[in-house]
Formats: sequence, structure tokens, C-alpha cells
Amino acid sequence: MDLMAGLLDDLRAETASFETLLRPLRDDDWERPTPAEGWAIRDQVSHLAWFDDAAVRAVTDPDGHRAALATLGSAGDWVDRLVREARVRTPAGLLAWFRTARARSIEVFATLDARDRVPWYGPDMSAASFVTARLMETWAHGQDVADALGVTRPPTARLRHVASIGFRARPYSFAVRGLPLPAEPVRAELTMPDGTTWTAGPGDAESVVRGPVLDFCLAVTQRVHLSDTALEMTGRPAREWMEIAQAFAGPPGRGRAPVSG
Repeated sequence: MDLMAGLLDDLRAETASFETLLRPLRDDDWERPTPAEGWAIRDQVSHLAWFDDAAVRAVTDPDGHRAALATLGSAGDWVDRLVREARVRTPAGLLAWFRTARARSIEVFATLDARDRVPWYGPDMSAASFVTARLMETWAHGQDVADALGVTRPPTARLRHVASIGFRARPYSFAVRGLPLPAEPVRAELTMPDGTTWTAGPGDAESVVRGPVLDFCLAVTQRVHLSDTALEMTGRPAREWMEIAQAFAGPPGRGRAPVSG
């Protein structure tokens, strides 16, 4: 199986996992608040659907995407505005929108070669990274929904994709904050759900992040405070990175408040 086909299969599986959370919900459940300040479950779904539509435009009309991007203004403002505008939709309408937008985006992604370049809301990305980012977003917003519902999702091997994009976003985590990237390399050694080890970075790096892949993924998507993870950081560069790690495009995220004392 080639790279894109494998990524798309995993995106379909992550999409199915997300829908499993949504299907049993009553209409009033869609109004439950999530850990994202001011966002209910309905807002997590509309956010994903809107960006799936945007992803289709980015692939099929990159010039139109760039033109639209130039008119949006401050990311924090327009993302919340789009969420507010979508609140007129019914839960059934939101679910239908998400399903249609996701199916169309996967259809379009399947026409790409892994190395094709796609514009987005941060730097342009390869098609493989672009699909990985959509999977990461689906998993992360699914975590918000799961937290709102008080359910625990079992970690899967698909977390390797989230870990990969989170690791590769290390330079972006510093750049988006106007900070210089430390020169020292960092390595990640993460335990996968099946007990195997996923690694990234130079084998001889003195600065290392170790721990469960789930905790790393929650940290780089800012779904948990670093102090509430089992991650171990050796070396100052690893600690400095993980304190600001951000796998997603856009302005610096606010992150989560610590739960443990």
C-alpha cells in the first residue's frame, strides 16, 4: 500500500471513531461544553466540517484559498466567528454537513501524490502532511468531545501520525511565538499502545522526550497540561519545546490548565 492510500485509510478510521461519539447523542447533548473555552460539542463538529470544506478548496483552487485567507484577519477572531455562525444549524444538519464535507475531502485527497504541495493556514504542506494534519485535527477535536461526554477512548496505532506531525512541528512551535529554535537536536522515544517504541530525531541526541505516545499526542495538541502527563524530558531543549509544543497551525494556543496539584 502506498503512503497516501495508507494515510487515507487511517483518516477514514479516525473519522469513523469520531462519528461513534456523535451518533448516540440527543439534541441537547450537542450543547454540552467541551474543554475548549466557549465551545460546545456542536462547535467542535462545525469547526471540522468548515475546515474540510476549506481543505477541498485549498486542493482544487489554491489561488482562491490564498485570496480568501488574506481577507480573514486575526485567526482567533475568525475561527470563533465561524463557529458562532454555524450555531443556527440543527444537530442533524451539523452531522450531515460533517459527513458530506469529510467524504468530499477524502475524495479530493485521493487524487494527490504524497509530495504535492497544498497551501493552508500556516506554511504550505506536502499532501501527505496535509492529510496527516486532518487526521490529527479529527483526533484532537474528538478528544474534546470525549472529554465533554466523560468517556475514554482507547489509544490506537493511528497516534503515530499525530506524534509525527507534532514532532515535525517543533520549529513551528517556536516560530509562532517569535522565539529562536534551540540549536540542540531533540529525540522522541514513545511507547505505542502495543508496547513497541516509536522514535523520531537523532539517535545520539542528548535531549530526549520519553513516555506514552498518548500523553505526547495530548501535549502537542494542547489537550492536556504537561504536568498532567507521564512524559519525561531529559535536557533543557526537550523541556523548553514541550512547554510550548503546538502541532496545529494558527496563533499560539492557550493550552489547558493543570488538573493535578
